[in-house]
Amino acid sequence: MTAETQSWYATGKRKSAIARVWLRPGSGNVTINRRPMDDYFGRAVLKMILQEPFELTETRGKFDVLVNVCGGGLAGQAGAIRHGITRALMQMDPELRSVLKKAGMVTRDSRVKERKKYGQPGARKRFQYSKR
Repeated sequence: MTAETQSWYATGKRKSAIARVWLRPGSGNVTINRRPMDDYFGRAVLKMILQEPFELTETRGKFDVLVNVCGGGLAGQAGAIRHGITRALMQMDPELRSVLKKAGMVTRDSRVKERKKYGQPGARKRFQYSKR
């Protein structure tokens, strides 16, 4: 395979969002669900979350990113995409793992919403107690 046609695939997860990420050598275009990153994410913070792995590894603008993401909200999706980009970068160059690991991007954030239990209004909240 030549460097032009080579691509790396990884899956990232965060909360209930799942992102399938393809990394290809290119000019730094990020496409999420067939839309440019600027159209998909309105807030600048979410765009910064996506770029963190590239800034740490000093590979910003060297790869085109194609993403299919579903589930969750925008913040969870941004976290899932970041996780997927991190995994794809590690697949491309295993030496980048130490830098990404130190920043805490390799580990999947396993925190998810706690389920509502029966006999109460929410996961932890109880109905108001009435003495009389």
